[in-house]
Amino acid sequence: MRILVTGGAGFIGSHLCEFLLARGHEVVCMDNLLTGVIDNIERLSADPRFSFVKHDVTGYLVVEGALDYVLHFASPASPHDYLEMPIQTLKVGALGTHRTLGLAKAKRAAFLLASTSEVYGDPLVHPQREDYWGNVNPIGPRGVYDEAKRFAEALTMAYHRFHGVDTRIVRIFNTYGERMRLDDGRAIPAFITQALAGKPITVYGDGSQTRSFQYISDLVDGIWRLMQAPVTVPVNIGNPHEMTLLALAEKIRRLSGSPSEIVFEPLPEDDPKVRQPDIGRARTLLGWEPRVDVDEGLGRTIAWFRTRLARA
Repeated sequence: MRILVTGGAGFIGSHLCEFLLARGHEVVCMDNLLTGVIDNIERLSADPRFSFVKHDVTGYLVVEGALDYVLHFASPASPHDYLEMPIQTLKVGALGTHRTLGLAKAKRAAFLLASTSEVYGDPLVHPQREDYWGNVNPIGPRGVYDEAKRFAEALTMAYHRFHGVDTRIVRIFNTYGERMRLDDGRAIPAFITQALAGKPITVYGDGSQTRSFQYISDLVDGIWRLMQAPVTVPVNIGNPHEMTLLALAEKIRRLSGSPSEIVFEPLPEDDPKVRQPDIGRARTLLGWEPRVDVDEGLGRTIAWFRTRLARA
């Protein structure tokens, strides 16, 4: 297949580009490098089946030649990024999704939207199933990301129902691994960089809020399975093993051999208290579930961060 990956120079996008190339596909990577990093895809440029286009998908969108699939992963994804870039986040969720769906329609290509567990907001249902509509504050600071993705899902389903576009929606839960930015701001990169530097590890609130963390290779495997399945309803891809952020901080401190102390700061506004996917739909429809143990995945990630920090 010939596949367009928007946001392809980002953390998830670059792993996806690499995975698709390894399976013999041609990949067009598009990114405006707002949060993506060219280093993530530099070694892919030697492959003649790979091409990079620096472009903002909220603008006029043209890709020469045929496309079999459009994978829309362009968006700021960490609270640090979308709180600093609220307008860009809303635009890429709305205009960017509209542009890429229009391109998929014109090319008669299938389309996959990278959505997020954030569509569930601060959930009142636990764990979160795909038929839960969520508990989102539309005017809160996190609303720019939550509502951008909720709108993107609605637009994707509208193109499917009205125009007959072959669509998929993946709801991605917390994912970690190599190529996360050192200044990403999310829990795992923040805890690792603090631990490796011997600085205090900052936990917000009392650390009792929970998250579910999956390693990047498990996510990419789930996306690949969803691409090939005739499934147009949203599908959660995440690790159902839930842990508190305090337990995560302690685990990273232990795995990194860090002497850092753990300190506590006030909880940000609208920060979800719980986050855990129900992956029954992924198990049933895709035959998917995560395989990489958290300690193993964190060990690989810490080793990568250690190398990157040594170069910085």
